[in-house]
Amino acid sequence: MASMIHVAVAVVVNRGGEVLLALRPQDKHQGGLWEFPGGKVEADETVVEALKRELLEEVGIDATQFRPLIRVRHHYGDRSVLLDVWRVDDFEGDAHGCEGQAVEWVAPDALNERQFPAANLAIVSAVQLPDRYLITPEPDDTRQFMQQLECSLNAGVSLVQLRARSLDDEAYSALARHVLSRCRRYGARVLLNAEPSVAERLGADGVHLSSTRLMALSQRPLPASFLVAASCHNGQELAQAEKIGADFAVLSPVAATASHPGARPLGWPELQHLLDGAAIPVFALGGLGPSDLGVAFHHGAQGVAAIRALWGGDLTRWRVEPG
Repeated sequence: MASMIHVAVAVVVNRGGEVLLALRPQDKHQGGLWEFPGGKVEADETVVEALKRELLEEVGIDATQFRPLIRVRHHYGDRSVLLDVWRVDDFEGDAHGCEGQAVEWVAPDALNERQFPAANLAIVSAVQLPDRYLITPEPDDTRQFMQQLECSLNAGVSLVQLRARSLDDEAYSALARHVLSRCRRYGARVLLNAEPSVAERLGADGVHLSSTRLMALSQRPLPASFLVAASCHNGQELAQAEKIGADFAVLSPVAATASHPGARPLGWPELQHLLDGAAIPVFALGGLGPSDLGVAFHHGAQGVAAIRALWGGDLTRWRVEPG
């Protein structure tokens, strides 16, 4: 097998939330497809140095604020690549095709309309996901539950998993309809922790598979128009999520958590080992909150998933500490 080509890739986001794309020349590998700017990391430079150099050479901008997003390994028939992807949130200069290539600013939800090299598909998923994923607690009182949900939505939550194991099917469906209606007002997406057919029937944005449901599947349970997420606790389950075509996964527990006192925490080094080169974005879960986002990014996670730390919208807990 040929040696792995290490590539620094930039997801450049402007102040309007649009993402910069460049069109690969027809005479290059994967020519005629859209890509995120970047290039090969040379032997004498770090990935950050390569990232900044490539952006200056290709699109004429100087990256000033950036963080890790995802690392993707992909094997084409004639070569293997490691895409070391960084999100660039601030830069100097006006982006343009320095090498004559076409460049465009594209809204994240319009990325699916473009044709990308296969290795870029996981990057598209990462771009379209937020960095926080709310998992709802058990709903003891429906009115209070909905009030707390609205507080979380007001605080900026945009991706919600409705998890309510204490409810029977009828009660769960009734609550899901309320949650879907409330989240629609805020433009937030809702994944149901239920049978995939329930998510489809109720018009949810997707399904969140328990690890048991995940391991029983042989293929993706819903069409591409729905999000499919999965709960994972080890490399085998993470590989299964990738195999069935899940859009993202949640890996837990990273730290000790009161809800699962007997579970052995993975810790950040093991999480990083499992995520290195994963084919899908992965949220870190277990004893974490928004203040852990910096360290989560540093170890390869999409962000953090949480129940208590994201529930109710206590803004004093939502600051991001550096990794």
